Amino acid sequence: MSKLVIVESPTKVKSIKKYLGSEFSVMASMGHVRDLPTSKMGVDIKNNFEPQYVNIDNKKDLIKQLKNAVADSDFVYLATDPDREGEAISWHLAQILGLDMSQANRVTFNEITKTGVTQGMAKPRSLDVDLVDAQQARRVLDRIVGYKLSPFLWKKVKRGLSAGRVQSVALKLIVDREKKIMAFVPEEYWTLDAKLVAGRKGFVAKFYGTTDGEKLDIHNGDEIEKIVKALDGAEYVVSKIKKGVRNKQPAPPFITSTMQQEASRKLSFTAQKTMRVAQQLYEGVDIEGRGATGLITYMRTDSLRISDEARAAASKYILSTFGDKYIPKTPRYFKTKAGAQDAHEAIRPTDVFLTPESVKGQLSAEQYKLYKLIWERFIASLMSNCVQDTVAVDITANDYLFKASGYSVRFDGFTTLYEEGKDVEEADGSVLPEMQENDILKLKELIPAQHYTTPPARYTEPTLIKALEENGIGRPSTYASILSNIIQRDYIEREKKTLKPTSLGIVVSDLISKHFKNIVDVKFTAGMESNLDSIATGELEWKGTISEFYKDFEVSLNAAEQELTGKRVSVPAVESDIKCEKCGRTMVVKSSRFGKFLACPGYPECKNTKPMPEDEIKQPCPKCGSKLVKRNSKKTGKAFYGCTNYPQCDFASPGLPTGDVCAECGSYIITGRGRKYCMNSACPSRAKKSSKKDK
Repeated sequence: MSKLVIVESPTKVKSIKKYLGSEFSVMASMGHVRDLPTSKMGVDIKNNFEPQYVNIDNKKDLIKQLKNAVADSDFVYLATDPDREGEAISWHLAQILGLDMSQANRVTFNEITKTGVTQGMAKPRSLDVDLVDAQQARRVLDRIVGYKLSPFLWKKVKRGLSAGRVQSVALKLIVDREKKIMAFVPEEYWTLDAKLVAGRKGFVAKFYGTTDGEKLDIHNGDEIEKIVKALDGAEYVVSKIKKGVRNKQPAPPFITSTMQQEASRKLSFTAQKTMRVAQQLYEGVDIEGRGATGLITYMRTDSLRISDEARAAASKYILSTFGDKYIPKTPRYFKTKAGAQDAHEAIRPTDVFLTPESVKGQLSAEQYKLYKLIWERFIASLMSNCVQDTVAVDITANDYLFKASGYSVRFDGFTTLYEEGKDVEEADGSVLPEMQENDILKLKELIPAQHYTTPPARYTEPTLIKALEENGIGRPSTYASILSNIIQRDYIEREKKTLKPTSLGIVVSDLISKHFKNIVDVKFTAGMESNLDSIATGELEWKGTISEFYKDFEVSLNAAEQELTGKRVSVPAVESDIKCEKCGRTMVVKSSRFGKFLACPGYPECKNTKPMPEDEIKQPCPKCGSKLVKRNSKKTGKAFYGCTNYPQCDFASPGLPTGDVCAECGSYIITGRGRKYCMNSACPSRAKKSSKKDK
């Protein structure tokens, strides 16, 4: 028999084909083959929200090839990704290709390995229409909101804007945090540290309060002066020592959100980059001696479940590498949070004996870093606790109390391999010298210090993803797209590692918050996510759920249109500190799809524009000595370095000039992608490097 297996990604084809017999052929759908039209809403609201799907234009030839392959096959398996999106793609394929919807032809692979593929092929099932309906509901909801709200924003703010259902909630979280920061009034407070010596070793104790245990906050200089004066000549006595043992447990293996957070903290990866690289590791990488091999399990998951086989393999590795002390006496199980879909295992390596170092030569730098993170996190999660000896010391001085705490590691446990990163550094204390109760300590110095309370921190990618997850906003497959969408729309911008709303983002968020409260309400949006989960389990009907949402949404939209008839909301211009050299006005920051730039507010009388100052490069143009600037190509959008003396000087380069000249051809040496190379694409030096890489 001739059997056809249809997967989503062409990268999987090679990996899966390796594990199936010669009677199987494998083809890729290249993602969705059918979707809502791009030129109109594509949802018939009056006809019970019926979606009007069309074949995707650039998939015509592929659909024809798939139809021909189906005609030549005795049986067709639909093996798209094991999530709602994948189920919907299989459903669309079945309709386009004329497959029987009730036939057991749907297979899923939690990992692209021989075991994963064999187990998946052994358990074919019919299409899960409830999962398909949950995906349809999300798609239709988002299309209605986008197609109704976006034109509203065009009329009331400016053309080209767009609004998303879940993205609007994320934007509001960022805007609300920024408003708290702007409204924050710092308050003065003081701390008092005592540098003390026990035996020959020094340590620091912190002022706590009075000897009767009352905590004292020091608000100003007068209060600190009074305390310091009262401590003059005081004897510092160890009044209490409390020793204990602390067991530090490892973090659980990754789910999608925690992987994105940790990759941001430790690797500086964006959520989008993390998911792209994880997809590559899941779909398969050519490993020497094995061929195409999936290195990790499916990367869109909210489950902490681990298979018995994976658990046993990890224990075997830990035992052989670290010894039996590093295996917990009682196997560790992690509890998946309430409300999780729990459709897949946690993210883990498919083979723990494929260590990061053993496959490093076959991976790109990005793949290696992420695989190492996933591998170490998984192994560490099943290792013994780190055992720490803790000590807390109370020190009295006249009527005041100081405290010091510290720890020492009795057994390193899982920390010998991996420790979870933190968004905020935690002060665990340090190793304290040996002390006994009633010991008299020597004071070296009292250190009073003035401080001011700080505003709440801006969100970073990991803290925003954590907030979205904690509030039930979005699902594992959506976190990366939520972030990338609000950045691409110029509603937020990255400032170092923090997420800051733009003036446009604040205006849009305020407008939606005022007129469409449900759209940006955290509890309402979380409730909608819960409804989508209920649709996926067959508890709710999808069109009825959308109908309930649309009733209130339509009322809000009509009311907003009526209230703002003939009105527009202006976006405040962000002034720079740079004067227009042509007319003397203060230039303002503008945005385009190619990035930010400075423009004269006197337009159209004065049409002067120039690059943002931070885009000016210190390295001069190697051709004429003028300033260089970083620009974006209008054709491709890619960044390049160009001379500000254009068109008199036509220097342009994809990398930053180093000032050196190529010994082979005399062209300029530039830097980019972590290396130095000649900018002349025909240079013999580049040909030599390419041949070395091929070998």
